[in-house]
Amino acid sequence: MNRIPMRSAIAFAACVAVAGGVMTLSGLAGAGAPAATTDWPQWRGPNRDAIAAATGLKKTWESAPPKLLWQSSGLGLGFSSMSIVGDRIYTMGDIATDQFVFALNRANGKILWKTRIGLPWDDEYPGPRGTPTVDGDRVYALGSDGDLMCLDAATGKVRWQKNMDKDYGGRVMTVWKWSESPLVDGDRLVFSPGGPWAAIVAVDKMSGKNIWATEMPDLGARGRDGAGYSSIVISNGGGVKQYVQLMGRGLMSVRASDGKFLWSYNKIANNVANIPTPIVSGDHIFTSTGYQTGAALLKLAKSGDGVSATEVYFLDAKTFQNHHGGMVLKDGYVYAGHMHNRGFPICIEMATGKVVWGGDIRNAGTGSAAVLLADGNLYFRYQNAVMMLIEATPRGYKEKGSFQIPQPGRAYPSWSHPVVLDGKLYLREQGNLYVYDVRG
Repeated sequence: MNRIPMRSAIAFAACVAVAGGVMTLSGLAGAGAPAATTDWPQWRGPNRDAIAAATGLKKTWESAPPKLLWQSSGLGLGFSSMSIVGDRIYTMGDIATDQFVFALNRANGKILWKTRIGLPWDDEYPGPRGTPTVDGDRVYALGSDGDLMCLDAATGKVRWQKNMDKDYGGRVMTVWKWSESPLVDGDRLVFSPGGPWAAIVAVDKMSGKNIWATEMPDLGARGRDGAGYSSIVISNGGGVKQYVQLMGRGLMSVRASDGKFLWSYNKIANNVANIPTPIVSGDHIFTSTGYQTGAALLKLAKSGDGVSATEVYFLDAKTFQNHHGGMVLKDGYVYAGHMHNRGFPICIEMATGKVVWGGDIRNAGTGSAAVLLADGNLYFRYQNAVMMLIEATPRGYKEKGSFQIPQPGRAYPSWSHPVVLDGKLYLREQGNLYVYDVRG
């Protein structure tokens, strides 16, 4: 292990400047170039916001649920979502004594290659949680045991690899190991080992050569040391490009150009698992965690050569908390599942924190709900394998139909986040992939 001393961040080699200046939220794409609307290159889509660009989709499932087009199997255990680029689908799973990254044929789900990424994660809920990130001819994936790999997209061949513990002294806040989906931004790959001297790291995406690492600052008393179970998002709040991550002790932001620590927010941390990916909107960050914690809106502003974060409001756990299904923003309103492991649909006015509707609605779905927005409707995928269509409107709760996802064999929680792309709904259910026709 090459430990290199630093203050807030150091350059291992000459830092490569981040291209581009201030970008709008709609212009942020995790991959080096804006993704085509026919691609879903990473966790929560091109902009990491769980918003699909698809149009012309079915407006209701009430008369007939979506038709199952095809299904495939052999993906092993796990809760990873999918990345879809070109003619391929990428995901992860555990088979016996190994954890793999898979590439599938987009037309029929046939496995084209699988590459071992490390040891399996065997607990009550086995398997990886992270989603591969696709950038050009390369795929980047982080295994639950901390193995980070750059793979050839065509063959699955390993081009370079790192380990969160051995290379960066990394740690995770509690027992569920690494769950992050790494971020590609321009020429670099950014990820969160969570270690004392390498909380967040940027490397050259082509070679894996270290660019900078940020020491873990004192984020506050709440939570636990180490990485959380979230994934990095890009913000230009306060006019500074920055990487925002939910760590074990709360939100943390570092300057994209050199890894300098900018600001933190400890109040959102809990002692069990900090999971949901934050929402970025201009100079604001909306964040929430479960385990009876709550939610908050932060305002970012320029402060000297850095950025400050001011709390606009905090919502207690009874008002809103998101377990791990994520949140989506549309026209100034946040939609999500409310309550720890309940998934009650809720609509919140982001500017004020006012609950517009929901928070106590029990439909056919139970448990946490993974949420995605496409063509004016919310796709709620519940823990009991119910897929629900709900209109994304502040005018009230409007259910548009539902169907049951098949669960062959042992039924683990139905947690994998859905993808809507090219008129199809992609649903990973442990070792199986189901693809439905949702065209109007």
